[in-house]
Amino acid sequence: MADRPAQLAHLEHLGDATKFSGQIHALIPKCDLLENFSPSEVRLLAHFMDVFRAPTAAEIIHEGEGGDFMLMLIEGKVEVQKRDRWNTPQVIAVVEPGKTLGEMSMIDGEPRFATCVAAEPTLVAVLNRESLARIIVEQPMLGAKILMEIVLMLSQRLRATSARLLQAIDAQSRRESGLQ
Repeated sequence: MADRPAQLAHLEHLGDATKFSGQIHALIPKCDLLENFSPSEVRLLAHFMDVFRAPTAAEIIHEGEGGDFMLMLIEGKVEVQKRDRWNTPQVIAVVEPGKTLGEMSMIDGEPRFATCVAAEPTLVAVLNRESLARIIVEQPMLGAKILMEIVLMLSQRLRATSARLLQAIDAQSRRESGLQ
């Protein structure tokens, strides 16, 4: 992999993800990103990723920080926290093995939307933007497949978020009009 992300320097680096490709492949039923990948494609992707171990309570991604990498949980659980208007962290999701985090910032380079903290000892496979660019050049079919899966995941998340927003707007309107 290219240079390891500086934001992960406090985590234990376990090397490239090739030796974890069996574990990663076993996550396919739980992993939207890999749902259409063959074992050989998972091994090839793993070659471009690094694995890190995070102890309980370790911050993996920090809200507002820049970032050019995404991660996939191999083992453990991660709490996704967003600060409320009083600057208090609120858990908005708990992510389990097979799920991915950080795709938006890897693609657009914008600051992180939320903080991700290991809720228990956790292993994560990390793909950064530079490695994704290498995949696109060196393995264009795999690169296209990865990009298509990321686009589909982000589209599904946007639709789900939009539906929740509409429900919240409807509930607020009912409260304001006294229809509760």
